[in-house]
Amino acid sequence: MAELKITEDNHAEVTSTDKLVVIDFWATWCGPCQRLAPIIAQVAEEYEGKAVVGKCNAENNEALTEKYGVQSIPTILFIKNGEVVDKLTGAVNKLKIASTIDKYL
Repeated sequence: MAELKITEDNHAEVTSTDKLVVIDFWATWCGPCQRLAPIIAQVAEEYEGKAVVGKCNAENNEALTEKYGVQSIPTILFIKNGEVVDKLTGAVNKLKIASTIDKYL
């Protein structure tokens, strides 16, 4: 399964799960975001059933970007029980993302 498209419309439903939610905030013009995209897709497949992995276009969802205080992209938020428990900023590698997810599973 591919990563979810997270928007202001479905965000509350997505983050109300008891699973870990991983949200990648990105933009079309962001080079590091484009390099991170295939990694996020791989992580979504590998953690299917264990964590919810999604992408949120920061430009199209300004209220969410503001709500979470995202000031630079890419930013990956890790949300558990509706609360941000961790955050990675910049073009991080797959190992860093996976090890952060594993901490909260």
